[in-house]
Amino acid sequence: MSYRTRIKYTAEQKTEMWNRWQRGESLSAIGRAFDRPSSSIFGQLAPTGGIRPAPRRRSQLALTLSEREEISRGLAGYDSLRSIAMQLGRSPSTISREIKRNGGYDDYRATSADQAAWDRARRPKVCKLACHPPLRRIVARKLRRTWSPDQIAGWLKKEYPGEEHHHVSHETIYRSLFIQARGVLKKELQQHLRTQRAIRRSKEHSLKREGLGQIKNMASIRERPASVEDRAVPGHWEGDLIAGAHNSYIATLVERHTRYVMLVKVKSKDTETVISALIKHAHKLPTELYTTLTWDRGKEMADHERFTLATDIKVYFCDPQSPWQRGSNENTNGLLRQYFPKGTDLSAHSQNKINAIARELNERPRKTLDYETPAERFNACVASIS
Repeated sequence: MSYRTRIKYTAEQKTEMWNRWQRGESLSAIGRAFDRPSSSIFGQLAPTGGIRPAPRRRSQLALTLSEREEISRGLAGYDSLRSIAMQLGRSPSTISREIKRNGGYDDYRATSADQAAWDRARRPKVCKLACHPPLRRIVARKLRRTWSPDQIAGWLKKEYPGEEHHHVSHETIYRSLFIQARGVLKKELQQHLRTQRAIRRSKEHSLKREGLGQIKNMASIRERPASVEDRAVPGHWEGDLIAGAHNSYIATLVERHTRYVMLVKVKSKDTETVISALIKHAHKLPTELYTTLTWDRGKEMADHERFTLATDIKVYFCDPQSPWQRGSNENTNGLLRQYFPKGTDLSAHSQNKINAIARELNERPRKTLDYETPAERFNACVASIS
């Protein structure tokens, strides 16, 4: 059996690897470019959690290699420290310390001194979460409640205004999770993130959805009233289905103004079943808070006219392959995969269990709501029409 020799990547190859990763290429695609398995690429990216290390730069005050070479030549010519310092425009004490810490007068070498200085400069700034245990415990507790780092950071600023020691950026939380060398947040907390990835993926990475079927007599999203577009008033919803194993489905509904989430268990994807479930669910809400519904072009909404006739709720359909037109709903579906991973049987969850998950989402603070919760916003809307 033959084995591949272990490869040592050059600085140029590592740069190319990071460039590809930041462009959104997969581990497998990058591996093919280097004729290596994806595990080899993962090994290069994992130590920093998929987050590209910042390029190292020397301080402008530090001695350069050329200056160290001048020091070495000066020592070889038995020049005094003051004359070497004067030639370089440095203080004699700087030259003296440089020589003493790098072998002394007899053993000073410019190249080794320069490398030693570069190695000594590896002093990363201590993470704020490492310095403030109470703050670290708060962050860990919120992560266990499946709050996102962005929600935690925003909530801390709102909960502790003016208390800088209680504030931390979402980026610091992410880096503390993905860069385990920091030793701040336990790796097990990653499982509470929406994606549960081992390393951070580039923002450029995306998965393209297939186009869906045609539906008769559908109203385009472009016909929606302007009041729906600007989210100025409540009552306009976005909807979709998430699928599980064995043809199991859950309908997901998000109110655009408040980002309030409601989930409906459906027995199958056929349009009769889905429409009947949505009609039943719609009657549970005040008519003022459910006036339009925006869906993609999935065949489950083929009988949308029956839904509108039974509820007086107008249905609008997105353009093909345009999931961003239901951005709130797409985001919610991503959050729900934390509770319902792909490939699991959704029929195993009761409606009560599904309602509890929706309630948990609705009680999370949202950045777009100035870190209020969807439940607070939606309840305020209900109170205003009572």
